[in-house]
Amino acid sequence: MDLKRLLLACMGTMILGYASPVAGKEAKKPNIIVILADDMGYSDLSCMGSEIPTPNIDGLAKNGVLFTHFYNAARCCPSRASLLTGLYQTHAGMGNMNTTKLEVPEYRGTLSRNAVTIAEVLKENGYRTIMTGKWHVGDEPDNWPIRRGFERFYGIPAGGGIYFHPSKFIDRPIYFNDNEVKPDSGWFSTDAFNEYAIRFIKEAVAGNKPFFLYQAPIAPHYPLQAKETDIVPFKGKYDAGYETIRKQRYQRQLELGVISKVTPLSPGDFPAWADVEDKKTESRKMEVYAAQIACLDQNVGLLIQCLKDLGIFENTVIIFLSDNGACAEEVNKSKGVQIGGADSFVSYGKNWANVSNTPYRLYKSFTHEGGILTPMIFSWPKGLQNPGLITAEPAHINDIMPVCLELAGAKYPKSYAGNKIYPLDGLSFLPILSGREQKTSRAFYFQHEGNEAIRKEDWKLVKRFAKDWGLFYMKDDPAEMNDLSKVEWSKQQELLKDYNNWGKEYGVLPWPIKR
Repeated sequence: MDLKRLLLACMGTMILGYASPVAGKEAKKPNIIVILADDMGYSDLSCMGSEIPTPNIDGLAKNGVLFTHFYNAARCCPSRASLLTGLYQTHAGMGNMNTTKLEVPEYRGTLSRNAVTIAEVLKENGYRTIMTGKWHVGDEPDNWPIRRGFERFYGIPAGGGIYFHPSKFIDRPIYFNDNEVKPDSGWFSTDAFNEYAIRFIKEAVAGNKPFFLYQAPIAPHYPLQAKETDIVPFKGKYDAGYETIRKQRYQRQLELGVISKVTPLSPGDFPAWADVEDKKTESRKMEVYAAQIACLDQNVGLLIQCLKDLGIFENTVIIFLSDNGACAEEVNKSKGVQIGGADSFVSYGKNWANVSNTPYRLYKSFTHEGGILTPMIFSWPKGLQNPGLITAEPAHINDIMPVCLELAGAKYPKSYAGNKIYPLDGLSFLPILSGREQKTSRAFYFQHEGNEAIRKEDWKLVKRFAKDWGLFYMKDDPAEMNDLSKVEWSKQQELLKDYNNWGKEYGVLPWPIKR
């Protein structure tokens, strides 16, 4: 018996019976919470090797299941569209960013009416549907959350980029349902989104209804802004520099078992720390970034405590993940200002992003592992036995929709509101937890701004825009270091044919897109 089958066999008794909450009329449907971090790198949680303490999120992993190979769509908008609809981003209407605005259905920059959201389906199946945070999949009011199935919404329809309010750098109106609201002084987005999530949960419980919560905080997306009380614990923690922190994370990942022993540490994409002129500023960037993640974790802890106080934690599913890998953009709109406060607008840049994505290559927007790979945590105290499993089975962000439907006992519609709905692209990953295999021949497809990839079984074909395709055998080379494209020519052609056929079927346009 090979390692994969042995692992699946050991997992066979792990589920107490995930179908039981929806099996009969007397069974109580589970509450479902999806928490989507923004631009969080692969290694930024302490359960993934980080030095940033994230005890509350770690606790979900310790008592749940940690997926170490959970794929996304490389960037904010496409990933969010796929999560909400269970479709690849082009069929969801978000082939690129939501600013595309092309007269092409697959790239129009807002959720398609031929796609149905998790909220729209679960609302019709007895769930209170609520959302807080960043929408970013269509900024027209007729496509805001409140009109795509959510009964309660508090957040920012247009996108992120705001922690303190008001911001002198970016205009992001905050809405309660359809109404713009003006926050009180001291408002901080990570805290506020969580406070409203708790408020909406209490409403659902008071109404004796199961709920679906989609919480989409901005953290830790730039700008680097955090409360000083959250920054203080990290003072001096990054003075050792990029390479030292990255190597420390890599060693912890090996010890924790979240990467395989054959995974090499890809070459560092940063200068030697000794050559960095302004080390104080560089350290400060990572201190603030770490504070953003710590604040996010604190709010997850408050959310969990709320569930426990209400007596519903045991039957609440919590799914935690990130929308893409760490962001390498170099942004500084506030030169000369101390990083971290409301009057600063800075990113932490490529060097620290390379640390965040340890041990993988490249970043957000790319289809190499550093751009499309995130850990995903699945927690359900009532539904899981033998907690603490770490699985390297691949899954995709478009799998979340079918998982939610299966948990709720809901059927995916062929039509909705008079519109024909595309068939699901996602596949429920719940069978993985019960010892049943996924489709072993399943392929995963990726494309964003000319960055393209296909992963099928243990093979991955990937390219950066305007560069050649590279072929990697992921079982032995998970960090994409050894290009086999010139050695395994027939395999490359096989995968390229599959990718091109998918691209034609899903309306993928060549990059750059011509308006």
